[in-house]
Amino acid sequence: MSYSYASIVPLIGGETIAMQNVFGKRPEHIMSYEAFQANDSQLLNYYNNEVPYQFLDNYSGSLKEVDVVNTVCPCAGLSMLNVNANANADANNWMFESADYVLKTVKPKVFWGENAPGLYGSMGEPVVKKLRKIGQEYGYTFLLYKTRSNLHGIGQVRNRSFYFFFKDEATPIFDYVEKPMEKIEDIIRNAFVSDDDPMNALVNDKKPSDDPWYKYVLEKLEGGITHPEFFAKLESSTNPMNYIESVEGSYVNAAKWFDENGYPKQAERCRIIDAKYAAGGNVMKRCTELGKGHTSAFVGHFATQLAHPDEDRYISIREALSIMKMPKDFQLQGGRKNLNMICQNVPVCTAQDMAANVLKYLEGGCDTMQTDFIKQNNTNKTIEYVNNTTTLDEFFIDNNSK
Repeated sequence: MSYSYASIVPLIGGETIAMQNVFGKRPEHIMSYEAFQANDSQLLNYYNNEVPYQFLDNYSGSLKEVDVVNTVCPCAGLSMLNVNANANADANNWMFESADYVLKTVKPKVFWGENAPGLYGSMGEPVVKKLRKIGQEYGYTFLLYKTRSNLHGIGQVRNRSFYFFFKDEATPIFDYVEKPMEKIEDIIRNAFVSDDDPMNALVNDKKPSDDPWYKYVLEKLEGGITHPEFFAKLESSTNPMNYIESVEGSYVNAAKWFDENGYPKQAERCRIIDAKYAAGGNVMKRCTELGKGHTSAFVGHFATQLAHPDEDRYISIREALSIMKMPKDFQLQGGRKNLNMICQNVPVCTAQDMAANVLKYLEGGCDTMQTDFIKQNNTNKTIEYVNNTTTLDEFFIDNNSK
């Protein structure tokens, strides 16, 4: 049986492309709000503007009903990168507004989306309660699923939450996923498409070896070796500042070297860092990043400062897209100035495993629980909460005895 789907607020489209890969076709239509037009235009361009697109701001018409709707509503309200993250952040309202519209108007069998890891934890509880209330109003159960992208086959530890509404009296249990991980350096090496690919443009025109922090490592700590030579000897991901700390324990020697070699700003930064550490504080480290095996989430300064493993250069836009497993024919319109749109995306392979679970549910292949809410953690392969059951132990005892 063939199932139909649509997207709402897809941003540049990683999750929608994952749905396409699983369901074998493009979305019936895309819904959004004017605030997200710039991001959405990337996916529309990928589809050659052939998929119907509708703004919902002040829209009173009707849209074709579908079996599934997916979304990537902004996660800044609960993001760990946001120092003001909280459950009452205005950014969270997009989740509520989109959920209310979809469940009330489109009425799919499944509505699902991706958000920051905070949605799964205590900070996200007020948001989850509001989402559940919306679902209950329209007859939907709710599954909250926690995972991280290295479990889905890519060398990126990107913790995420996925939320699912089901037009059902029961809630399905999804499969756990743990696939062999493709190393981050191999993803970069395998990204090449062709010499004339516009996405070969670099995210940063400087050379990693010219970064003063990395220069200190290569020239002083390592006796004058090259970037490829240093990368070859690494056992795991690092950056020059972490490496300095691991070798020397402080920035005293680095400060002296920077003073002697014409880098006064870095020298002063060294002294500030040591003072902060002495006072029990912490510091931000924004410098060249060297990805080996896996990196942390591809966000923030990683987008412009992740070095190529074999060449003394930073990665290309195509390589950045590949880190998120975007298709090799995807073109980032606007190039470097829109680089952060890649970071705001969902890794296609992560979303694809979620879409596969959705399809399995539609086909009747998922086990279910007679409850309206489940929290399922893929990182430790456990169901951590089931609503309407006294304890998990009692639940599993009852079900194992059947």
